Amino acid sequence: MRFTLRQLEVFLAVARNESVSRAALDLNMSQSAVSGALADLENQFEVLLFERIGKRLELSELGRSLRARGQALEEQAEEFEGLLASQGGAGSLRVGATLTIGDYLIVPLVAQFMREREGARATLHVANMAEIASKVKNFELDLGLVEGELVDPELDISPWCDDELVVFCAPSHPFAKKKTLSDADLKSAHWIVREQGSGTRQTFERAMYGIVTELSIGLALQHIEAIKRAVQAGLGVGCISRIALEQEFQHCTLVPCQVPHRDFRRRFYFALHKQKYRTPAVESWLALCRERVGVADSTF
Repeated sequence: MRFTLRQLEVFLAVARNESVSRAALDLNMSQSAVSGALADLENQFEVLLFERIGKRLELSELGRSLRARGQALEEQAEEFEGLLASQGGAGSLRVGATLTIGDYLIVPLVAQFMREREGARATLHVANMAEIASKVKNFELDLGLVEGELVDPELDISPWCDDELVVFCAPSHPFAKKKTLSDADLKSAHWIVREQGSGTRQTFERAMYGIVTELSIGLALQHIEAIKRAVQAGLGVGCISRIALEQEFQHCTLVPCQVPHRDFRRRFYFALHKQKYRTPAVESWLALCRERVGVADSTF
């Protein structure tokens, strides 16, 4: 073999960071060592893997075509190393989750995953859908769990489980006494919703099709708890996942509003890079998630 795993690691780190200096920090190497390893790899095969765009390094056409295969090769090497170290292939897992999933569903799953795989390591990154998708595409995450409809030619998207948004208000709000809300009610409300780029905002706008431009968005917040607190304070009406409101509805600190003529149903999805090598840890995680929510017939 005419290249080393260290050269492969350097290539992938520079691709991920688009910078020699940031790749050096990731790898705990000097910048000169990273530059040298990359230059050796390119010179050895007489190829150009990166193009310099200002201060940024961008993958060449050849570099882009090789990146996914290189990533898969590196992950298989790490798995092999784990077996040699007698860890039973427990491996590591980098999971991304959008906020509703990350705040209300995923922690028990991570805990069970680590209990069932002795020696396994797991990290969790919680952000909105746009950021999770970007990190999965950039191989910074092994997979994502997202709560919006995501279409990307580089990603495999598969349904995980069903969810539903619900309109809600404070007990003192006039809507709390209404049996159902009309479109006129919806247009008269001051709304406190998730930010653009989130799966929840996407579903909310789809559900409000035809009147979304007439809604008064008072606040757009990233954090679910902040939305709930703002609604409790009487600042407006909210719309988030029902699973995030179970305790508040049970204790009557917030009140669900009925909007039967609007469809707030949605799905949660798995998102993986199409060319990513699926380690035993990734496969175990997918199986665990499906088992916990009763998804027995996944297309993944």
